Amino acid sequence: MNSKRPRSGLASDAMMLMEAVALIRLGARLQILESELSLPHERLVRLYHEVRGASPPKGMLPFSADWYMSWKANLHASLFYGIFRFLRNEADCGRLEALVKGFEQYSACCDEVNSPSELDLKRAWTLVRFVEGEILGTAVCVECGAQFITYRHDVRRRSQCIACHLPVRAGKRVGDSRLRADEDVAIRELW
Repeated sequence: MNSKRPRSGLASDAMMLMEAVALIRLGARLQILESELSLPHERLVRLYHEVRGASPPKGMLPFSADWYMSWKANLHASLFYGIFRFLRNEADCGRLEALVKGFEQYSACCDEVNSPSELDLKRAWTLVRFVEGEILGTAVCVECGAQFITYRHDVRRRSQCIACHLPVRAGKRVGDSRLRADEDVAIRELW
């Protein structure tokens, strides 16, 4: 599943540099850049330092599909993946372009309803990889018809999305029921 394009010519290099800058600005780690682009490691490190003004962060990328199954993460992952899938299938965007535009649109949706983003670019990219690798997939909610993230080989036939079946504890904070009501409205608006 190597999506790297062969390097050929200045135009191709310039396009990859622009894609790298867009990914870096959204918070991509060096591992993502190396996986998606055919640019040398040293060049990516220099570019990262130029764009961010600091060295790239070290550490592992997220690796557990289970993270996407908690109620809030699932809601946000389903929203992002719906946008990503639309851009790929309906707007005819390439994979990397759909990732960048989809993440920007997802972030704008969260800002619109004053809800903090649960996904960062690393989690969004990992989600796409998990769906492409058939670890995760989508199911259709029997209540509202929305598609939501689930394990690829989940055997349940009648599934409900998290927006139709919010857990009782969703948004609860000690002594602050007004925040609970505001968060319920934000969740429904997000979905």
